[in-house]
Amino acid sequence: MDRQRRLILQLGASAQLAAMSSVLQATPFAEAATAPAGGPAAPDHDGRHDFDFYHGRWQVKNRRLAKRLVGSDDWIEFDATDECRPILGGLGSVDRYLTAWGGGIEGFALRLYQPATRLWQVYWASDRDGVLEAPLSGGFRDGIGVFHGLEAHEGRMLPSRATWSEITADSVRWEQALSADEGRSWETNWVMWMTRQA
Repeated sequence: MDRQRRLILQLGASAQLAAMSSVLQATPFAEAATAPAGGPAAPDHDGRHDFDFYHGRWQVKNRRLAKRLVGSDDWIEFDATDECRPILGGLGSVDRYLTAWGGGIEGFALRLYQPATRLWQVYWASDRDGVLEAPLSGGFRDGIGVFHGLEAHEGRMLPSRATWSEITADSVRWEQALSADEGRSWETNWVMWMTRQA
């Protein structure tokens, strides 16, 4: 297990949630995250079908920074596949991500929608260490999905953001960014362009 994953486990769930709440307070979804159980977060919107567009098989073009938060412009490009299917009657979905890059990686994404808060929780794990990482939390507005959380980077837990955009029936863009200054600025470090296969 690498140093970053050990840090996540050492912090424990309560520390992660406390730190993540400060990040969420700065997001458009803060109201939803702090709404009382059963209270409305986004008027008249039940987001349980927000990820339905992604069900199926996808070809993925990846572009990832070789080094993060050092001002680098050195990008690594590689291909992958991803397959998404619904679970829990539409309250969730799971992905299987496969790439030959870096000696081969199998990844697993779990998304769960909570009707009481109208927020999605998005989790990630891979065969590199088998650790289910702390979730990103958020939702969709005006066709764009934004999800915030924390990610381990060189011994620190930093604000992390994932964005889904340019969504069509057969394509979508996803990108990940980190912030070294508590969300005042962001560096995009990974972009995926997905094209539907089935």
